[in-house]
Amino acid sequence: MEPFVPRATDEELADLQARLRATRWPDAPEDAGWSLGVDVDYLRDLVEYWADGFDWRAQEARLARFPRFRSDGIHFVHAKAKEPALPVVLCHGWPDSFWRYEKVIGLLTNPEDPADAFHVVVPDMPGYGYSDRPAQPLNSIEVAGMWARLMRELGYERFGAAGGDIGSHVSRYLGLDHPERVVAVHRTDGGIPVYTGDPAELTQEERDWMQGAAAWGATEGAYAAMHRTKPQTAAVGLTDSPAGLAAWIVEKLRSWSDDFDRSYTRDEILTNVMIYWLTGTIGSSMRMYHVNGKIPPAQHMRRVEVPSGFSLFPGDLLTPPKAWLERTANLVHLREMPRGGHFPSFEEPELYAAELREFFRPYRATGLHN
Repeated sequence: MEPFVPRATDEELADLQARLRATRWPDAPEDAGWSLGVDVDYLRDLVEYWADGFDWRAQEARLARFPRFRSDGIHFVHAKAKEPALPVVLCHGWPDSFWRYEKVIGLLTNPEDPADAFHVVVPDMPGYGYSDRPAQPLNSIEVAGMWARLMRELGYERFGAAGGDIGSHVSRYLGLDHPERVVAVHRTDGGIPVYTGDPAELTQEERDWMQGAAAWGATEGAYAAMHRTKPQTAAVGLTDSPAGLAAWIVEKLRSWSDDFDRSYTRDEILTNVMIYWLTGTIGSSMRMYHVNGKIPPAQHMRRVEVPSGFSLFPGDLLTPPKAWLERTANLVHLREMPRGGHFPSFEEPELYAAELREFFRPYRATGLHN
């Protein structure tokens, strides 16, 4: 385990700037806006700022304030509280990295009430961020096993798990496969519904939700279909063109956030995109969809018996009904939040941190660690 402070070379930054300035722009129908995907006018303005106004060195220095390490090819933040605290592993998704949780790390390690403090571990999944790109992509079950080993390596036998998007699946499998070590699991979504039983056994609310999920996939799920089936095709263009990479990521940030303009500054958006650009991980991150798509349905139907909590944000993609959460998990906490979307730890860090503090409070005694 070694401290890790990455620094882009001057040559990498010069190459990026040249590519940005040489972007070949597509046309767009008049007044298309965001209706057909990324708003080209918005993106052009963002790319111009990226080329001639964005200060990556300042963002590098800002991210370096976190205690960051690498071990066995995995990059992670390990921020410890001053007092004995409950360890928690925060599991990110796509299209992001440890970036997803940067706004809540301090809120969790140094809360107003020291009794609510956490030791926070935020790893980059293999093929994301500053973790190594695996020769063969790993699925969420395998990543959960890696996080269990990482937490043991850090000295944490008992810990909490939290996540959203793919990180929701990883947290779920931590609870399923390591129940003796995971005190509780917090999630911000119920995942894509998979049900192998008789549909008549479902409530009407559950059936409606599944139909809604299918409709969402038809109108908004083209990116996921590409990731699952032919990720290498898109990876060629997205790895070569920084403007293309920004389009692929920024459109999702906007579509999946509750209030895009209020939630992100241009520097914050570009920091997320820059991590993908500098590490060349857009292709490897997309390939995880391919292997996750091969997880057997029986795995999706396993019920999490570890105490499970859900904070559901109104701007998220698919809001599961209570009946489904009770069917698939030992539901002990459910709250519909007043605002926020798919990236709540970034959009609404105070709300998200407060939810984690409240949810994990009853389980602290079994996992406190100096």
